Amino acid sequence: MTDSSRQNPRPVPTAGAGAPERSERVRLRAVLIGALLALAICLVTPFNNAYLKGTPLGGGQFPLAPFYLLIWMMILTAALRTVFRGRRFLSGRELLVMWALMVLLSGIAWTGLARTLFINLTTPYHFATMENRWEEVIQPLLPKGWYPADREAVNSFYNGISGARQMDWLSVVKQVPWSAWAGPLLEWTGFILLCYFLMICIVSLLSRQPLYNERMNFPLLRVPIMMQEALDEDRLGAFLTHRYLLAGLLVPVGLHLINGLSFYNPSIPSIPTLILAGKFFPKTGLFSGFTKLKIYIYPAFIGFAFLTAKQVSFSLWFFFLAGALLTGLLSVLGINIPAAALGVTFGSTLARPEEMQTVGAYLVFFLFLAWLARFHFLDIFLKAFGRRKDKDPQTEWITSRPAFWGSVVGSIGLVGWCHHYGLSIAAAALVLIAFFVFTLVAVRIICQGGITYFTLTAAPLDALTAFFGSRFLTPVGLVVAAVAQKVLFLDLREALMPALLHARKVTDGLRNNRRIALAIALTLVAGVGVSFAAMLAVAYKFGVRELEMEWATRTSVALYENIFDLVESPAEPRNWVLIFMACGAAVMLTLVVCYHRFYWWPIHPIGYLTTYSSALWTLWFSFFVGWACNALCMRYGGTALFKNLRFFFIGLVIGDFFMAGSWAIYGLFSYASYAVLPD
Repeated sequence: MTDSSRQNPRPVPTAGAGAPERSERVRLRAVLIGALLALAICLVTPFNNAYLKGTPLGGGQFPLAPFYLLIWMMILTAALRTVFRGRRFLSGRELLVMWALMVLLSGIAWTGLARTLFINLTTPYHFATMENRWEEVIQPLLPKGWYPADREAVNSFYNGISGARQMDWLSVVKQVPWSAWAGPLLEWTGFILLCYFLMICIVSLLSRQPLYNERMNFPLLRVPIMMQEALDEDRLGAFLTHRYLLAGLLVPVGLHLINGLSFYNPSIPSIPTLILAGKFFPKTGLFSGFTKLKIYIYPAFIGFAFLTAKQVSFSLWFFFLAGALLTGLLSVLGINIPAAALGVTFGSTLARPEEMQTVGAYLVFFLFLAWLARFHFLDIFLKAFGRRKDKDPQTEWITSRPAFWGSVVGSIGLVGWCHHYGLSIAAAALVLIAFFVFTLVAVRIICQGGITYFTLTAAPLDALTAFFGSRFLTPVGLVVAAVAQKVLFLDLREALMPALLHARKVTDGLRNNRRIALAIALTLVAGVGVSFAAMLAVAYKFGVRELEMEWATRTSVALYENIFDLVESPAEPRNWVLIFMACGAAVMLTLVVCYHRFYWWPIHPIGYLTTYSSALWTLWFSFFVGWACNALCMRYGGTALFKNLRFFFIGLVIGDFFMAGSWAIYGLFSYASYAVLPD
């Protein structure tokens, strides 16, 4: 069990109950080294990902570069301790905090922010044509301070500066038209940093609920924490040479050694890691939803799935297959609702009205989480108004009172920012509430489900327009809301907030957590600046047309096409959409009631939330295999076998990421890069 709602239906009102007693501190040198490594990842990521088209260094919620560096730093630290007996150098907790800092920044440099921001800010001008009529319909609505006014700067962004390929990087940075970008970046940096500040306050306020009251499992942290504990107990060598771990390690090492050599020398046969299973299903009938089914084999994801609570891992693959079966069932029943019935949507994967059930499910699940935390909320309010004090304030990022009022100030600031650019105060508040509701639910899915990257089925604005239509936003407000959503609240595969909750778990109990929180905030500010500079330098040196930016360009163009459609033909609430939303809400309500009331209930509600997520098309088979191994192990071997067998799956994780990092380094000096992990 990973949720106290199944063990203790009425949690103890004191949020600090169960908090670990520790006196450990993280030294300044560890924070500085972690911050510098994080900034180095920000600096290299755009060049590696966009130009070299290599394995993403910062992809997903368990990014490659930070964990690869963590492995080597732990091995090096253990070796130095052996040579210089009595010298500790860095503790395991300090290395883990360094890793957390790198994870926080790795997403900012790519899909978490920089990958699409600049394309979002140039698309409505660069891709405007006589046919799409953006110049007469959309451009007059655009807030002028958001977009670079110099058209030559925009053209150079896509085509590259003449002769820049022959320049050194410092010369390219000097040639970037900073004056054209200074205004827009200043405007957007205010919004971004306000959002980050609010996220830090929210995580600081709410983290005690999953950490202590619910005792959440955090599957993505199992491997780093076990490595940290082994290092702190001076048994890292025994940990890494455990026979089960070595057996697991050999699987991805052998697989990717053969496939990597085959990639660079096609005469060497490769081992397939992708099976197109859809060809075995008919295109009509009950199983027609499986015609695009694929089986991806990723050892690391199988390892994470094994370490996830089996109730959760079962639910993830079960609901994915059930969603595909529902598509065929509706076809058999003759309920073929065209995609046009959905109207204009901003979601990255939303395609059919039946997928709108996830919107209703999101809202009900959020209310369920709020109900579980009702005593924790009461505790927060009492502390915010001085009626109760934090039990151990030194171990908090931000104590409850300043965190609460910081959240209030941050929320007011964001509402004011949106209102300044055209949204009414009521609409701005509603939009921001939708943004953070969807984000908080996604945080739970990622952190409890062990999903390395997660994509939303429906966007927050899809929920609002489904309920209220688009007229309440006004045309200018629609632009503001849609572009702001695209910047931070739509492409969540590298979102910051789940990484913040993971960082809060990693730093749990440290005696100087306030300084850690300050270091996180300063590192985020520096990371935003470095990521912006690195992305602009790569774009102006090579030109976006020559980079691996097709996805970012396509989704940005689709964003403004959707805005155009809604400005020309405002959306109204649609019956079929509302019906499926109500169905999703009803199903989720049933799931959460059964999950909360019946100890024998085998299905976790978060599985239903991922039913139509594109991430599950890649991950479903990994969760199936991980769940099956976990279930068989516990049924026939019990906890004794589990304690040993988990090392095999830890070996799968370490081996997969070790090979991914090694091939990524080789790819820096080769004509192409063999990709171990999905993009």
